[in-house]
Amino acid sequence: MLAAIGATMLTAGSRAVVAVRDALRLPAPVRRAAVPASAELGIDGLAPLITPNRDFYRIDTALNVPQVDPADWRLRIHGMVDRELELTWDDLLALPLSESITTLVCVSNEVGGDLIGTAVWLGYPIRELLAEARPSADADMVLSRSIDGFTASTPLEALTDPGRESILAVGMNGEPLPLEHGFPVRMVVPGLYGYVSATKWVVDLEVTRFDRDRAYWSDRGWSERGPVKLSSRIDVPRQGQTVDAGRVVVAGVAWHQHSGIAAVDVQVDDGDWQPATLATAVSADTWVQWRFEWDAASGPHTLRVRATSADGEVQTAEVAPVVPDGATGLHERRVEVR
Repeated sequence: MLAAIGATMLTAGSRAVVAVRDALRLPAPVRRAAVPASAELGIDGLAPLITPNRDFYRIDTALNVPQVDPADWRLRIHGMVDRELELTWDDLLALPLSESITTLVCVSNEVGGDLIGTAVWLGYPIRELLAEARPSADADMVLSRSIDGFTASTPLEALTDPGRESILAVGMNGEPLPLEHGFPVRMVVPGLYGYVSATKWVVDLEVTRFDRDRAYWSDRGWSERGPVKLSSRIDVPRQGQTVDAGRVVVAGVAWHQHSGIAAVDVQVDDGDWQPATLATAVSADTWVQWRFEWDAASGPHTLRVRATSADGEVQTAEVAPVVPDGATGLHERRVEVR
């Protein structure tokens, strides 16, 4: 009986928050994010540059999606600071909100996996709030907390970096955050895996140190800092697909958030690496599409891809599992040419 009553209350609460979200109109951004037309190659089967909300991956520890009414939301900033802050929803929306485009990826993403997506986020820079709070000189981490108790350990420097759009996000692809993606407020931090940065339903930022506090996944065998690793993926052709001999388009995406992609190369079987053509990158914080024109001969073939980052790093072929800080290796696809 108690379980049934609880489920009924949860359903009613969910409906109420959904209604609030559906009626919500976010303020216009003071700066809109622009996507160059040349950033999208328009190839069938290639992941779109901007991931629709319905297709955006979801990984979190919430057994039930938290139902947070914006009227009740509060964010506390405290710990090793000179001045503690508390923000309400109205306080946050009164700030000058801007759009930014950032690719997020889960540390559990296998080589060639799809636990990755890019969105246009609307939010406010966390660095501005931290500047008001004035962190202590010896602080090096911010422990963020979700309303459901999840915690993430984010390097303080990633949140105060003036060249990185680390934000408290309230909007996603032109609408309020979906409930399952952190409504009403979540963190978006370029260049770090989500488990150390992308806290959904965020309600608390504690400025601290890595040698004093540990986060949810740090206590479960994962590394504390989680920088995103250079990676790339083949989307077209599909694994095992049969294609006609002659000119075949090979295409995919590559990413190294907050560093950017300088080049992508494709290898057919064990031949030489050949340069692919890159689409226009939106920024160093987003993935970039690429294409390669392959003169395909009949028979079975293996296609491989590797990326080079803007700082000269070449994607490693060394295979590593996702634990403790993200998978490595080269993505490949086997195809048949008739």
